[in-house]
Amino acid sequence: MSHAIRRVSDLALDETTVTALRAALKSTADEVVQAIIDEVPSYANALSGPMGATIRRAVRTALGHYLDLASGNPTGGDAGDAAYELGRGEVRDGRSMDALLSAYRVGARVAWRCLAAGAVPAGLPAAEVAKFAELTFAYIDELSAASAAGHADELAARGRAHERHLEHLARDLLADASPDVLLVSVQRAGWQPPVSLTAVLLPAAQARPAYRALDPGTLVLDDLPDSTGVLLVPDADRPHLLRQLTDRTAVVGPARPWTRASASYARAVRARSLSSDIHDTEDHLPELVLSADVDAFADLRARALAPLRTLPVATARRLEETLRAWLLHQGRRDEVAAALFVHPQTVRYRMSQLRELFPDLASPQRVLELTLAVGLRAG
Repeated sequence: MSHAIRRVSDLALDETTVTALRAALKSTADEVVQAIIDEVPSYANALSGPMGATIRRAVRTALGHYLDLASGNPTGGDAGDAAYELGRGEVRDGRSMDALLSAYRVGARVAWRCLAAGAVPAGLPAAEVAKFAELTFAYIDELSAASAAGHADELAARGRAHERHLEHLARDLLADASPDVLLVSVQRAGWQPPVSLTAVLLPAAQARPAYRALDPGTLVLDDLPDSTGVLLVPDADRPHLLRQLTDRTAVVGPARPWTRASASYARAVRARSLSSDIHDTEDHLPELVLSADVDAFADLRARALAPLRTLPVATARRLEETLRAWLLHQGRRDEVAAALFVHPQTVRYRMSQLRELFPDLASPQRVLELTLAVGLRAG
């Protein structure tokens, strides 16, 4: 406000004019507030009662400060600071900057009408009246600019705080925090819990761009280790979500109740560790099951397929392939032969060998172990 203050100070109203204007300060403030109530709907209720009295005092203070400057006797303080805080307060009260600017426009018009009504009878020369009008509106413009700055800064601060709360909630979800902890994080973030969350892993640089195309309730983190980003998508339409991510290097976990989002995230992480080609974890459930405990799977294979280890490598490989096809096609010889591109008699011969190696091949427990053992080819 320094430029306007310097110009107002140059006006130097005479004592008679200032005295007349000061006498009308209270009635001027009252008229300003009433006009705002009448013309700006957002303030119709806000300016009644105690709030109205507070605003009237603020208006009188601002006008009084202006008259101090115009008379060449500034009393200290800065109405711009008060206007800045007013802008911040409007955010806390839930009003937009448009409403406040409308109030300033109405206030400027009414204030000038009242000030002019006091200045002209007091003998202020016509040339000075024009200058007085110009500087009055310049002063109020700068007050409104200070309020706009306060409003914008408060919105930005609240936006940053809200974003931090949402990120904190996402971290709590990935860490499988307790329901009590999650509820506190939800309340602090002002987030509406969905029925389910679906975790999406993708490169950190793609997280924010992908997030902008998804449900606004999606939680996002883009600073995980290994330059990884994660999205937690609420109540996702899975086919639609997969289509949205088609052109991105994304791994989509399963939908899980929102308090168990960590399970969706864990599966996506495990899928990514298996292969860089996995996009939808639901298409790779067998591999995920068999790779859940790599050591246990290796032990199972070693034990279940031990009889094959007594054979030459090439023979063992052919018999394992035959065993896999036999289990997959439930012993239907023609289908096994078609899958292996061999004659059915070859299948009969190989199965005779396998039954010698595995005398209990018809046992349900043996079938289960062998099915798991040959479910994935050895890496």
